[in-house]
Amino acid sequence: MKIYLYNTLTRKKEKFVPIKKGEAGIYCCGPTVYDYAHIGNLRAYLFEDILRRMFLYNNYKIDHVMNITDVGHLTSDADEGEDKMEKGAKREGKAAWDIAEKYTKAFFHDTNLLNIVRPETTPKATDHIKEMIKWIKKLEEKRFTYKTSDGIYYDTSKYEKYADFAKLNLEGLKKGARIEFSKEKKNPSDFALWKFSPSDKKRDMEWESPWGKGFPGWHIECSVMSIKYLGKQFDIHCGGIDHINVHHTNEIAQTEPVIGKKWVNYWLHNDHLVLKEGKMSKSEGNFTTLQTLIDKGFDPLAFRYLCFGANYRTKIEFSWEGMKKAQQSYDSLRNRVSLAKKENGKENKKLFEKFEKEFHERINDNLDTPQAMAIVWNMIKSDLSGKEKIELVTKFDKILGLDLLEEEELPENALDMIKKREEARKNKNWKTADRIREDLDGMNVFVEDTKEGTIWRIK
Repeated sequence: MKIYLYNTLTRKKEKFVPIKKGEAGIYCCGPTVYDYAHIGNLRAYLFEDILRRMFLYNNYKIDHVMNITDVGHLTSDADEGEDKMEKGAKREGKAAWDIAEKYTKAFFHDTNLLNIVRPETTPKATDHIKEMIKWIKKLEEKRFTYKTSDGIYYDTSKYEKYADFAKLNLEGLKKGARIEFSKEKKNPSDFALWKFSPSDKKRDMEWESPWGKGFPGWHIECSVMSIKYLGKQFDIHCGGIDHINVHHTNEIAQTEPVIGKKWVNYWLHNDHLVLKEGKMSKSEGNFTTLQTLIDKGFDPLAFRYLCFGANYRTKIEFSWEGMKKAQQSYDSLRNRVSLAKKENGKENKKLFEKFEKEFHERINDNLDTPQAMAIVWNMIKSDLSGKEKIELVTKFDKILGLDLLEEEELPENALDMIKKREEARKNKNWKTADRIREDLDGMNVFVEDTKEGTIWRIK
């Protein structure tokens, strides 16, 4: 079945054509491990997880690489401010190396809770300093670099196609540039390839180089590591929409002049998960972690479910009320799957194939998760036999990763009692329904009636 993806490079949805038949090479910009990931960060990795699962569903062989940024990402993407790793070290009174290890573990702990499959390769920036230095030397040989008092910079005026990817207005950027932030830059868009260590103090993370002791700029690591693990050309590069104007634009600029050809065929970008006040940001202090959701009684997979309610290219406005509704809907869906296991009914091959085909088409159409979830709901409410429903849930959950087939250990007879209560409510026999509810309460089974139907869980 054909796969369609929205390509930022061309600004349109395109049929996916792999470089190697039946294979997909995917590079994703990973976390900067100086603090806990917030749920806005995690939305990006959920999108990339669905992308990965979709390719596997279509019988592709996957080579998925995600970097770990443990040095070089400054508090300003414009090469100003403090290295985020050093900032984290000061905040906690630890070495930057220890901060990187702590928050890398925390990141993968969160992704495990969200059923995000770990990529085949997760290289750390600090393990690839020699390769970065070699790449910068290649750019230097091609006369794309110049030296300032604080580092080696890329001269964006030397790359004619610099503005093309993000459709940048470079003249407008020059007019709006603040002089104090670009005293030695030839152009406001120029970016650091190598930053020098300060002369008055020793950094936790610094290396010798042909230009002096220092550390790499943020952008160079993605070019170097993606090519090392995926080759000079690969299929897909992913990241957030905030990466388009600076990070990904700079990656292209420092890569294609060296390899002498097109680097990536498809660029995919997810939109933000935001608060009413605006973008969720660690620097602004307005961010919510996955642990915050757990502490408030939410299942991490209910957050996964919440994110599927919008296409990855659509903004999601996060609220606690929205999270509560997502939890109720998720519980309701899992409960219906549990009930389906005990349903009989006549099999309907034609309807079964219709649901399977529709789900496959939706997920292959630029990861249309809202419509895919609608199909799951229509299927579970349909007249299909219980056996067919479970077979389809098994197939669909390979992509959704919602653990829909896992059940809570209900006390004996509790599920039968819940079904009897449902029947009583349908027949408007409220007295019987209330009595069963009280009996379930005595068994520590919480029952709630919602728009999606009755949901239950162990207290």
